[in-house]
Amino acid sequence: MIELRSIDRDETLRFLGNSKVKMNSETDRLLNICEKELLSAARPKFLYKTIDINEAGIIQGESIKAHLKNCNKAVLLCATLGSETDRLIRTAQVTDMAKAVVLDAMASSAVEKVCDEVESLIREEHPDEFLTWRFSPGYGDYPISLQGEFLRILDAPRRIGLCTNENSILTPTKSVTAVIGVSKTPIESKRKGCASCSLKSTCKFRKAGTRCEF
Repeated sequence: MIELRSIDRDETLRFLGNSKVKMNSETDRLLNICEKELLSAARPKFLYKTIDINEAGIIQGESIKAHLKNCNKAVLLCATLGSETDRLIRTAQVTDMAKAVVLDAMASSAVEKVCDEVESLIREEHPDEFLTWRFSPGYGDYPISLQGEFLRILDAPRRIGLCTNENSILTPTKSVTAVIGVSKTPIESKRKGCASCSLKSTCKFRKAGTRCEF
């Protein structure tokens, strides 16, 4: 079980576009209100499973082949903040759009924090092996449609209520699927660039003149 006790303000501001946010007493008050409401609404849940690298057809595209190079196993994971978080954001979208935008950014930060915690658990279970960073469907040429296959393998719809719609969008929306490679030998440290990312045309970070962590 993972319990969220706080939400990273710097990460939230990054999702909001940093330079576009004017910090003052009113902004700080809004951040405090949103954090309190989101921490109350969020119900973090997660699943992960270690599989053989060639199992279930998860190797599709050149990006994932490069990411999992020299790996013999992979860990599939998914995480969600739950439907209550989606409901909180939708309500704010009707009553207070500024608040809704902040809640959305905070929720994005929060689900990444949950993924960080899950990744730490996974690394503890592989003390003598080498792990890649997590790579999600939609990065590079890795098909976003594979999110449904990830959830099927993890039995996520039944176990934690995490599903995809006909467009392969996760529901609840504040959720993540990802794969982490496991190798017996050291892995070259690398990050993907904007040029290879399939989200570059709609990326909020690029529009704000910043980058994501990858």
